[in-house]
Amino acid sequence: MRLNGFYGSAVAFYIAALLFLSACVNIVEPTQELASTDTISSLDIILSKGRISVLTDYNSVNYYIYRGEPMGFQYELLKAFSNHLGVRLELNIENNLIKAKRDLEEGNAQMIALGMTVTGERMMRYDFSDPILITRQVLIQRMPKNWQQMRSRDEIEKELLRNSLEFAGLTIHVQKGSIFKKRLETLADEIGDTIYIIEDNRDVEELIGAVSRSEIDFTIADEHMATVLLRNFSNLDIKTPVSFHQKIAWALRKEENNELLTELNDWLNFFQSSTAYRLLYDKYFGGGIRNRSRSEFHSFTGGKLSQYDETIRKVAGEIGWDWRLLASLIYQESEFKHQVTSWAGAFGLMQLMPATMEQFGIDTSSAPEVHIDVGGKYLLYLDRLIPETVTDPDERIKFTLASYNSGVGHVLDARRLAAKYNKNPDIWTDNVDFFLRNKSRPTFYNDPASYYGYVRGEETFLFVEQIMDRFEHYKNLIGP
Repeated sequence: MRLNGFYGSAVAFYIAALLFLSACVNIVEPTQELASTDTISSLDIILSKGRISVLTDYNSVNYYIYRGEPMGFQYELLKAFSNHLGVRLELNIENNLIKAKRDLEEGNAQMIALGMTVTGERMMRYDFSDPILITRQVLIQRMPKNWQQMRSRDEIEKELLRNSLEFAGLTIHVQKGSIFKKRLETLADEIGDTIYIIEDNRDVEELIGAVSRSEIDFTIADEHMATVLLRNFSNLDIKTPVSFHQKIAWALRKEENNELLTELNDWLNFFQSSTAYRLLYDKYFGGGIRNRSRSEFHSFTGGKLSQYDETIRKVAGEIGWDWRLLASLIYQESEFKHQVTSWAGAFGLMQLMPATMEQFGIDTSSAPEVHIDVGGKYLLYLDRLIPETVTDPDERIKFTLASYNSGVGHVLDARRLAAKYNKNPDIWTDNVDFFLRNKSRPTFYNDPASYYGYVRGEETFLFVEQIMDRFEHYKNLIGP
């Protein structure tokens, strides 16, 4: 800033100085406020909120439900990273790549984890983690007609496309917004001929199925994904490469000194050298996934959580619950196994105690459907014991779940303790849950407000957390 122009006189300088200082008073504060907001890193936001929001896609490899349990390579890897950070994982399903990228840029999530290929163009827009996987693009084509009757592999090979020059004139469907379109455009230029590219709103797994059913002739997929999905489509070939090997990574918003990226890469470097990662990789890219993906209890192919879905829907409707919430409770208690008996004598799908079974007139010989029905009635009974001051339906559900696990007396104790120590007795999270968790400490279970004494409240806290977390996954992937 040049002040020499103001030196015509001492008075002029004095006036100019006052004007300058006045301007500073008006502009410094908001400028500092904006700067402080802009410099908050994604990692700081994640740690302060206690959750990381990630965009991923729903398919038979990355994220799905199998026999009531959330699964998937990307899901389990993300879960391990969120556990490392000590925060909750919040997954948002987005199979549309264009929308996923827009959501990331608009700050609706901190990461994209859906198998994005790292390219120079994308690196100008996003920060990428170290590679999650190394893969290449391959052509998905049907085996020739009557290939199973052909006498040799050579005879089959003659009918398949193996040379990129043979792509001339082909019509190939690719997922809209994917890198596959650009690769085919480059390939068309390299061979000096036309490849007809149709961008399709269906995702890769759906397009592979469409090739298998002869709805379309060709599509492109990443090899690691195609290898897994091929196990469900014996009439497809995936051996023709379309690209060199490429990196698959997680995408983050660009930030100067990206602390989240540094933390993520440090963790990946450690985790990918561990036995846990090797087991995780083998779990999804080994042979075991074949039987899972064909099951009626796979969310992508069968859409069922259990053999009891019809009864769960009926009972949930009677008690005013989302059926997927009741299913999450049943999975928590028994993993949908009817003959399970706990060390404390709780039995069946809903782990009803002997006294509760006697109260409702059933026993261990009663049908699974009867146990679900009685479990629903017991949940209604517990809900009526929760004070009417708990007016929020979601809060009442958490109080009811906690009562189902530890007994309503301990939950009412925790409410009294919350009120005594100036917390909200009608709110579960960060209020009543704190006192229930700490009712294993003499300070709280000996407090006069605690009528029912000691309880392992941490178990109940985790019981509620895990049911509600699983419920979110069910809502993501299973219809209402």
